[in-house]
Formats: sequence, C-alpha cells, structure tokens
Amino acid sequence: MSIESSNSKHTLTVLQKSPTGIRGLDEITAGGLPSGRPTLICGAAGSGKTLFSMEFLVHGAKLYNEPGVFVAFEEKSEELTVNVASLGYDLQQLQADKLIKLDHVHIERSEIEETGEYNLDGLFIRLGYAIDSIGAKRVVLDTIESLFSGLNNQAILRAELRRLFEWLKEKGVTAIITGEKGEASLTRQGLEEYVSDCVILLDHRVENKISTRILRIIKYRGSVHGTNEYPFLIDEEGISVLPVTSLGLNNPVSSERISSGIPALDKMLGGEGFFKGSSILVSGTAGTGKTSIAGSFINEACKNGQRCIYFAFEESPQQIVRNMRSINIDLQKHLDSGVLLFSASRPTLNGLEMHLLAMTKLIDKFQPAAVVLDPITNLITVGSASEVKSLLTRLIDYLQAAEVTVLFTALAYNENKTEQSDEGISSLVDAWLLVRDIEFNGERNRGLYVMKSRGMKHSNQVREFVISDQGLKLVDVFLGPEGVLTGSARETQQLLEKTTVALRDHAVSRKDREIERKRFVLESKIASLKEEFESLQEDLNKSYIEEELKKNIMEDNRQEITRKRDD
Repeated sequence: MSIESSNSKHTLTVLQKSPTGIRGLDEITAGGLPSGRPTLICGAAGSGKTLFSMEFLVHGAKLYNEPGVFVAFEEKSEELTVNVASLGYDLQQLQADKLIKLDHVHIERSEIEETGEYNLDGLFIRLGYAIDSIGAKRVVLDTIESLFSGLNNQAILRAELRRLFEWLKEKGVTAIITGEKGEASLTRQGLEEYVSDCVILLDHRVENKISTRILRIIKYRGSVHGTNEYPFLIDEEGISVLPVTSLGLNNPVSSERISSGIPALDKMLGGEGFFKGSSILVSGTAGTGKTSIAGSFINEACKNGQRCIYFAFEESPQQIVRNMRSINIDLQKHLDSGVLLFSASRPTLNGLEMHLLAMTKLIDKFQPAAVVLDPITNLITVGSASEVKSLLTRLIDYLQAAEVTVLFTALAYNENKTEQSDEGISSLVDAWLLVRDIEFNGERNRGLYVMKSRGMKHSNQVREFVISDQGLKLVDVFLGPEGVLTGSARETQQLLEKTTVALRDHAVSRKDREIERKRFVLESKIASLKEEFESLQEDLNKSYIEEELKKNIMEDNRQEITRKRDD
C-alpha cells in the first residue's frame, strides 16, 4: 500500500483569458475577458455596448484566430454591417471567410406568454448551429432585455437566465452579453450581474456640457483587475481605454541632454540644456514669449531629426507656423518632412479625461521624442485646478515612463515671483522657467530666469529676453548704478560707459604725449651736458698730454746734451 507524500506538488489551475484587442482594456483586466465564461457589458443607451462587443469579435477573428457569432435582437445584420464600416470593419468579408457569423433574432413581445413552458430551447438550437457552422470561440448576445421583455415572472426569468449562462459555459465559448442599465441596478432585470463571471459597466456622462465615456469593472471572478473608473474614447479606430492610474515613482531616467534651441539658455542650464525625458514648465504673463520658447524648443528637436508633437489649445497650427516664421523659426519644413505633428483643439472639445486619452493615444501612435502643451492654463475651462493637476500628473508620469521630454506653457495672472502656477504643477516638473515683464525707463522689456532645474547646476541670474526677427536671445546681465538695466536704459548706460572710456583713453593719450615731450627735452639736456662734459674732459686731457709730451721732450734733450758732453 503506497502512501502519497504530503510534500507532493500539484499544479494550480489559472483562469484562462481571451484578449479583447481593445487598447488599454487587456492591461486593466490583466489579459482580457475570462475564457469559456460569460461577461456582462451593461450601460445606458449610447454608451458603446454594441461597438464594444463587435470589436471583441472582430479582433478575436482577425488577431487571435477565434471565429465569433453575433446574435442581435434589435439591429438587423445589414444595419450592423453599415454601422461598423466607419471603423474599417468589413463584416461581409469576414462572414464570407467564415470568421464571423451575424444572426438577427426577431422577438415579438405579444407572442411571449408567461407560462411554465416558456424557455430558450429555440435560441439554444439556433445559437448552437451558428457556433458549430464556423467553429466559433466567441459569442455575443445583444441585448438580453429583448429575450425577457414580456416576462414579469421572476422565477422563470431567473431560471432561464441561469440556464442560458450555464449553456454558454458548456459550449466552452467566451461570451459577451449586453444589457441596458436599470434604475436601481446594473441591468433592468437586476439578475444578470449575479450570474455573470465578469461585469463591465459603460457610462456616458455629461458635465458642464462636456461628455465623457467611463468604463468600470464591477466584478471579475478569479482574477485581479483594475477597480477605478477609466475613460474610454470612441473614434475612427474604435475603442481606446486609458489605463493610466498608477503613479509609481519608478520611471527610468537619462543623463542625456536636449537643447532648448536658445544657446544662452542652454548655458544657463549647465551649458547643455534640459535632461532627456524631463518635464519643463515655462510660465509668465501674456506676451512674454512662452510660445516662442516652445517653438524654439520644438524647432531644435526637429532639426536634430527627433519626432515631436505640438498640442495647441489656443492657436491653430497655421497661426503658430506663421508667427514662428516672424522670429526666424520655420516649422513648416518640419511638418512637410513628417517629424512634426500638430494637434490643435479647444479644451471644451472634450473632458479632461478624454483629452488625456486622446493625447496618450496619439503619442503611442507617433512615438515622439518631445512634446509641447501650449498652454495648459486653458484646460481650467473644462475642469477645476485640482482636476487639471491630476491630469497633468498622470501625463507627466506617462511621458517619463516613455522617456519623452515635455514642455508646458502656463499663463501667470500676476507678477508675484514666488507664486506657483494656477495648475500647481511647478513642484512636479523638473525645470521651471519664469518669463516676466520688466518695466523701467518708460518701456516694457522681458526678463527670464531659471526658478529651478533638478539635477544640474544652473544660473541664478535674471537675463534680458529679446525677441527679434533674427530669433530669440538672452542678453548678458548688465548692472548699472541702479541695478539690472534692460532695453534703452541698458543701451544708454552702455553708451555712457563707452563715452567715458573714449574720454579716458583720450586723456591718457594726451598725458602720454606730454610725458613724451618732457622726456625728449630732458634727454636733449642730458645729451648737451654729456657733450659739454666730454669737451671739458677732452680739454683737460689735452693739457695733461701736452705737459707729458713737453716733459718727455725736455728729458730727451737733457739726455742728449749729457751724452754730447761725455763725448
């Protein structure tokens, strides 16, 4: 008799999942919908239930080799084919290829009688035939209310619902059943959510005349899943869900630098510019040149062959291109070459969540190295300051994870240098540039300084910011008797100092000439005295030589006379 060891290992059965192919949803559900089990998609009219279900079928057929059956109780097959054609789905071809089968089941309420004999056997037979005809792995029933629209007997309703769900499980198909939202429950009957293994609620909200579509997973048996509300977008490419909710601070960082497009500003930032993948805020009052700085930044990145996206909330792309041309920045050539993409819309076009979803979707598709949002203050028209801050926090986290450099512009409403921007993100960004007006000597000029720049040595000086038809430049700090001077005051002081230098040089030159003349006179006197000394010395030497010569001659004569005497 063998005894099995208590340490013997057994394999845990993990819930299998069927990927939906819907962007973002598979990430939220950790793989997709439960395979071989029914999922309830509920929501009000117009929330996107039918489109959601159709995408699940089409993606299954085209991407995962899982044919599907779509049973519609309200729309005819021809209507469904036309409705999804705008998304690029050719249901006629998919039916011809036996990848999808559409079946319209017409139910007349007057024919339904509340008897104990009411059942769904006819539907099971019809549905079973459709599944077997193409070997379907996925099934959609749209919408379940049509099956029980004439029933009020809760006992029959509950029994048939449970039997339907059990039958689908026995067939081993991954099913989606759509249901309309009830007044006090997720569905009209209030029963489907209890027998479904996965329940997803679609909601279409309108606040301040702005609509937002929201998806929430109510329950998911046997699997972890996201529990938050996720905005989703329906456009020409179908459904996209935004799964950006986690704000884990574990993003990669880079020491590589990216230029601002203004050499003097790069010098203020340690000589090389911003860090790649960092977030930059440029704030200032109206007319201080924030958009010009953004245009210069994008232009430099595009010149280096990097793809960029410019999200504009205030001006059209044509306006921005024209205005940048006036300061010697040509963005049109980057548009033509395909490295620059503009996305311009009024903030009131969508809610904040939809804006975030649209931006992340476009960033995923275009894969830029740099992004500009100009200006973020306009987003306050569609949300509160705290909501805008939440959106921007999630966007910064998303872009940092992708190592995309982002530059925000923000309109400041006052001149308080220490006040943060209204969006409250100045503490979140890596670099903050402040551009402000400097009024002095009867004129208005611009001053720029770096409020902060994390991870690098940066200048603490205020630089005059000059915008001209030659481009953008920062003038070196000029200190006058009254402090930092800008504009005509700086030019006047520079001219005054230049004049002073010229007068000083002239005075020095005049003194040098006077000194030279005195030196010449003195040298002349020295030469004359030297000549006089030499003449006197020569006279003295002459007398001495003559005396010596005379003495020598007399000595010679004496010796000659002495010699003659001796002879």
